[in-house]
Amino acid sequence: MDRLTAVPADRALDRRGEEKTVVRATQHSRQVWERFWDQEKPIEEVYANSPRIVEQIEKLGPVAGKWILEVGAGSGRDGFLLAEQGGRVIFLDYAINSLTLIQTIAQRNGRSVALVRGDAFRLPFKEACLDLVYHQGLLEHFTAPQKILMENRRVLKVGGHAIADVPQRYHPYTLVKHILIAMNRWFAGWETEFSRSQLERLFRKVDLDPVGFYGDWMRPSFGYRAMRELLKKISVRLPLYPASSPLGAKLRLKAAEWFRRSRWAHYTYMDIGVIGTRR
Repeated sequence: MDRLTAVPADRALDRRGEEKTVVRATQHSRQVWERFWDQEKPIEEVYANSPRIVEQIEKLGPVAGKWILEVGAGSGRDGFLLAEQGGRVIFLDYAINSLTLIQTIAQRNGRSVALVRGDAFRLPFKEACLDLVYHQGLLEHFTAPQKILMENRRVLKVGGHAIADVPQRYHPYTLVKHILIAMNRWFAGWETEFSRSQLERLFRKVDLDPVGFYGDWMRPSFGYRAMRELLKKISVRLPLYPASSPLGAKLRLKAAEWFRRSRWAHYTYMDIGVIGTRR
């Protein structure tokens, strides 16, 4: 597909014939993300995703030939990696600037992409048509995350997988975020977070069986990112990623691998994810 296929969210196809009521976070708006993904902001200044979602998807089996939907696609970085492996990736977002950015990146690299402007609460797909649905940094922006997961399940084939990747509750980031929300200074408006048990309960409520859990730390650290943002206000610009020696990087990797085996590790993760399957 060489051109952007825009399906307005307010006219998203309703395959079930149910009342078309969308429940959103009370302080959240599409304009927040239109501004965030405005192409005036260089994509090089936006931190790349950790490869954790792609790694989890690869563990589920070969990607080639699978119909994969990324909900709230953002810059589409994960989707591009999956498409390189032969996945039939559909990028869905309700922000036009997000889809335009994905299209620009695809054209720059000589790729074709399937883009849909749609609503996470009313996915414009028929029932049981996709092999995998995933999203990163989506559920926490809405007051009714269960309804989004219900839609994930609806469009999945039996045996298909859904992955939800969200901020972890027990982290300093959570405290700072809520202080900024109270001050009306948080870039994304209203936002929440989840514990592992809470996220797994949400999956079970919509008949998605949790079959996997993972977590990861912020890289670079939350402290470094916060300092970088503060220094930018006085025109001091730190690099996006701090310099690191090969030996230091190797030691950190070894320490992280050791700590992951601890039962306390998931309380320190910045982001967590649950993988569920439709039986």
